[in-house]
Amino acid sequence: MRAPRGQHFLIDRRAVEKIAGFVDVSGRRVLEIGPGEGILTRALLERGAEVIAVEIDPALVEELEVTFADEIERGRLDIIRGDARKVDLPPFDIVVANLPYSVSAKITFRLLSIGFETAILMYQKEFVQRMIAPPGTSNVGRLSVMVQTYASVKPLLELSPSAFRPKPQVRSWVVRVMPHEPPYPIVDREVYADVVRVLFSNRRKTVRKGLQSGRAAFPPGTIEGAILDLPAELLQRRPQDLSLEEFAMIANRLTGC
Repeated sequence: MRAPRGQHFLIDRRAVEKIAGFVDVSGRRVLEIGPGEGILTRALLERGAEVIAVEIDPALVEELEVTFADEIERGRLDIIRGDARKVDLPPFDIVVANLPYSVSAKITFRLLSIGFETAILMYQKEFVQRMIAPPGTSNVGRLSVMVQTYASVKPLLELSPSAFRPKPQVRSWVVRVMPHEPPYPIVDREVYADVVRVLFSNRRKTVRKGLQSGRAAFPPGTIEGAILDLPAELLQRRPQDLSLEEFAMIANRLTGC
């Protein structure tokens, strides 16, 4: 079977067994994004999961419907054809997925906004390194701040290109993502997300200049008021040097708190 839309099929069965076994899925509703040929789908079903598989490619959906016809009839597998970034999703408890590399960030943000108990997700290694990058390091960015604000990420397994068909040009990491409440109070999560986005869109500028450059994203006058209320030392720093607490402080000032 071909690999559509840049997808790389996981073929290493030992890796599949490890991934499917990182969390107890028995009797749980498990969301799988990008099931491909269904090798991980089968491992999850064998462990007693009720699987919701979201696949964007119609040819793969047809193949999966034939391969897993019995499981679909028994109500243990629901295959949804669509884009995981925007398709309606039924309730689920756990996520186990080999995410398409090209849309990893958007799907991750969506999953965090929906909520789940735990997720076992596969990403490009470099992507994970950005997810877990601490403040003040070269890899820190919007992804780092947004993920670390709402979840903890723990690498579990590294896979070489030979674990896939066709072989990607990069190594992959499987991680456990555990949602948690923000470590510091955030009055308005949408404002917080806008602050992080605006500042990292102007990452070479100071916080002051970055906020001023992105004033169109906020109600009139709020940027000027926040700048007057924020510590001068903070305003002179770059976004990659800010802590999660300081991002929360900026966002809360913009909401008048």
